[in-house]
Amino acid sequence: MPVATELHLRRAERRLEVTFDDASRFSLPAELLRVESPSAEVQGHTPAERRLVAGKRQVAIAAIEQVGNYAVRLIFDDGHDSGIYSWDYLHRLGREQDRLWRAYLAALADAGLSRDP
Repeated sequence: MPVATELHLRRAERRLEVTFDDASRFSLPAELLRVESPSAEVQGHTPAERRLVAGKRQVAIAAIEQVGNYAVRLIFDDGHDSGIYSWDYLHRLGREQDRLWRAYLAALADAGLSRDP
């Protein structure tokens, strides 16, 4: 499992930059982190319960809290704060960012929803 060695919150760009011990580095948009939150509120308890989150184009990360040596809790300015982002999950989001983003945009379009609030 990769371990994060550096986290940098780029507030103005609404991005979280994460560097891992395998030398990989990802710049993750707050919007993607919010809509892919590992929380039960977003993911549900089964794939059928997964929730499509719309209207988060302007969401920002308000704070980051360390969770042991394996994760962080991201607190978003829309009040969402229940997702625990393990190093493994952040690494996966980074690796799959393009695919996840395309799937998110397609799901919004299919549902007639928007990224705008």
